[in-house]
Amino acid sequence: MTISFNNMNNYSLQRPRVSTTVLSLGGLSGLSEEEARGRFEKEGPNELPSKKKRSMLTIGLEVAREPMFLMLVAAGSLYLFMGEPADALMLLSFVFVVMSITVIQERRTEHALEALRDLSSPRALVIRDGVHRRIAGREVVRGDLIVLSEGDRVPADGLLRRSINLSTDESLLTGESIPVRKTASELAQHLDRPGGDDLPSVFSGTLVTAGQGVAEIIATGAGSELGKIGKALERVDPEPTLLQKETRRLVRTFAIVGLMACALVVVVFAITRGGGADVWKQGLLAGIAMAMATLPEEFPVVLTVFLALGAWRISRSQVLTRRMPAVETLGAATVLCVDKTGTLTQNRMTLRNLAVSGNLVDLTAHRDGLPEEFHGLLENAILASKRDPFDPMERALHEAGDRLIKDTEHLHPGWSLAREYPLTPGLLAVSHAWCTGDGDEVVVAAKGAPEAIADLCHLSPEHQQALSRWVDTLSSQGLRVLGVARGVTSQEILPEAHHDLSLELIGLLAFEDPLRTTVPAAVAECRAAGVRVVMITGDYPATAQSIARQAGLSNCDTVISGAELDRMSDEDLVGQIDQVQIFARVVPEQKLRIVNALKANREVVAMTGDGVNDAPALKAAHIGIAMGGRGTDVARESSSIVLLDDDFSSIVAAVRLGRRIFDNIKKAIAFILAVHVPIAGLSMIPVFFADWPLLLLPVHIVFLELIIDPACSLIFEAEHAEANVMQRPPRSPDERLFSMRTIGVAVLQGLSVLAACLGVFLLSRSGHSSEAARALTFATLVVAFIVIILVNRSWTKSAFAMLCVPNTALKWVVTGACAFLAIILSVPFVQRLFDFAPLHPMDVVFSLGAGLVCVLWFELLKLGIRRQEARN
Repeated sequence: MTISFNNMNNYSLQRPRVSTTVLSLGGLSGLSEEEARGRFEKEGPNELPSKKKRSMLTIGLEVAREPMFLMLVAAGSLYLFMGEPADALMLLSFVFVVMSITVIQERRTEHALEALRDLSSPRALVIRDGVHRRIAGREVVRGDLIVLSEGDRVPADGLLRRSINLSTDESLLTGESIPVRKTASELAQHLDRPGGDDLPSVFSGTLVTAGQGVAEIIATGAGSELGKIGKALERVDPEPTLLQKETRRLVRTFAIVGLMACALVVVVFAITRGGGADVWKQGLLAGIAMAMATLPEEFPVVLTVFLALGAWRISRSQVLTRRMPAVETLGAATVLCVDKTGTLTQNRMTLRNLAVSGNLVDLTAHRDGLPEEFHGLLENAILASKRDPFDPMERALHEAGDRLIKDTEHLHPGWSLAREYPLTPGLLAVSHAWCTGDGDEVVVAAKGAPEAIADLCHLSPEHQQALSRWVDTLSSQGLRVLGVARGVTSQEILPEAHHDLSLELIGLLAFEDPLRTTVPAAVAECRAAGVRVVMITGDYPATAQSIARQAGLSNCDTVISGAELDRMSDEDLVGQIDQVQIFARVVPEQKLRIVNALKANREVVAMTGDGVNDAPALKAAHIGIAMGGRGTDVARESSSIVLLDDDFSSIVAAVRLGRRIFDNIKKAIAFILAVHVPIAGLSMIPVFFADWPLLLLPVHIVFLELIIDPACSLIFEAEHAEANVMQRPPRSPDERLFSMRTIGVAVLQGLSVLAACLGVFLLSRSGHSSEAARALTFATLVVAFIVIILVNRSWTKSAFAMLCVPNTALKWVVTGACAFLAIILSVPFVQRLFDFAPLHPMDVVFSLGAGLVCVLWFELLKLGIRRQEARN
């Protein structure tokens, strides 16, 4: 395209060799530089308000305010108060290690999001003081005249004052992949809603796909359509995740239990031992020790490490986690709301069908060749397109031509364009007249809306009806249909008026925005996992239904349109939404209504999207999933998860990982509860009997922590997903992480271990010293802990079957625990450090055997569950 200026006050836009596409704009000089500068200073730059970049210190403070870290710090402080600085230092050091991991993950996320941004400011061609200038998009002000050309990004909202065949892609705002036509207006003063043909409004961030024009800027920055969506985002507060709610409840519950246990032990210890200052001091230390036994500081470690490592694992599948708890929440999702354009589809037009004389060919079955009768149709469709097109449908035509008729005589690179008849609101077709080089012969090729082509070809009513039936058949499949015609004339009699051409109908073209190849399998896996997929799109119902059927969605016959949504109350929508999986012709505010209606039905909602129009719904959903490649900054900033490769199937991997994380957290929680029951019991019970020695000393608890911490944070985190993880329905939103079933199993395991330990102590007490009885009890406790690890690795498979499943952390933890236990029980110097006495080998065998069998009942329970499932 060339741009020429006349007397610096008017100019014309002109295509090469096309004499009819000249646009004269005399008298438009635009703002003066002084006016523009004043408005810029008063109204600010043409950009959306952005979040202030978070520093490392800010992220660290945010992490430190989390309840889980406060809980760890409190535990370390208690160790310090007990006079165990080494233990306190070890625990507080671990706090900073975990915090560092989290901060690094957060910063990694921030850097990745920054890498996704388009760092260069879009440029704009403006007219100021009658002179055209290229400036940064952020410098555009209200009242500026901007020159728009094919391929330009519109810098701000405006109204077209002059245009030639201008079309824009507004899928960013509407979700529709088809460009919309624009018509200039000198009188329009107000912007229209995005979407819809033959309107003068152009919008910030949209793309010019064809034509040229000049627009007067009406709104910039926060006042644009993008800015309005940004304001809507500010009113949407993301609610805490299920895991965050559980963590807060956990902290509150155990804080109360720990304080009560501490007070009880102090009082009972003093009463049973006769009072006195020294007794009260010892009682206070015993109470603090009891509080430590009751306060499982591993909980926050597990919750943090599991989510941090989960986010790291899923990042290897090109899924970026912006808020770590969202990974686990995704495993609980019951509804996945997806946008069609760019999410289920590839957001590019592809030529799907050719129709000639009642014969139809599906190009998906013709990758390298094409029947001869269809060559002329594709030839003339390409002739009616630009040589170097930007329009997505014209690009699709050229791609099809290069693939199917490249080596034939039907492509004419040597022909020159004699005349172009552009598309107009009154005739939705474009025609190109080509000089063939054979004398003065001119070949005219036309394409456009089928009814416009029928008009140009002067079809009889009968032929028009037959054409309409073909168009309806193709349109019902969600395809965009164009007609193609051809004529032959000479340069001397080439008419001036488009309608005076003599043309003959050749056939029809049908385009589609193709489905992503990975989508059907991903949708099928979601269905098997009990996750309902709901399509929410701005496209037409027929197109949405076609894509939904290809994707494998169920109940594709029922569609609710945006107009129908406007007529429905919120209560009616909540009542009907369970039966609907397709919403078409939907605007941004309605997407937010749909998400809120699903949440009102107690659904756990995940929302995918890539456009600015998706941002409010992304933020309102329990889990917002943005497309990183095609997605906008606004969408990514509003989401919890970003798919870096835009692969819809990655969502399924994220769901699977979320369920695996939840399962493994439950196993780790059950283990922690189970081991703390005997620790608390062996710490508290001797307090009630004046003649009993203390069975657990601080050094013993430190040793047990060496088993508990790596077991819960490494072994269980590394466990693979259960075999049925994606064949079972999502867990109920009411199901708590610390459910009665989980707590019940854990407490029963812990009571079994406590009973075994007390049994060993009581049996060995009569014939052994207190130190020997303590050593045998401790040996039983350590072995029982190892057995609890083995039986809790899977709640479906047996512990023996799980031995064949590799887990490197398990091998190191179990081997290390056994080696250390052997050293403690056999090396005299270490025995004295632990207040143990030498043991007889048979006594050791007895205590180890008691630890091995005390929780094997859980294996029998799993066997019974497997048999019941097999019968069902």
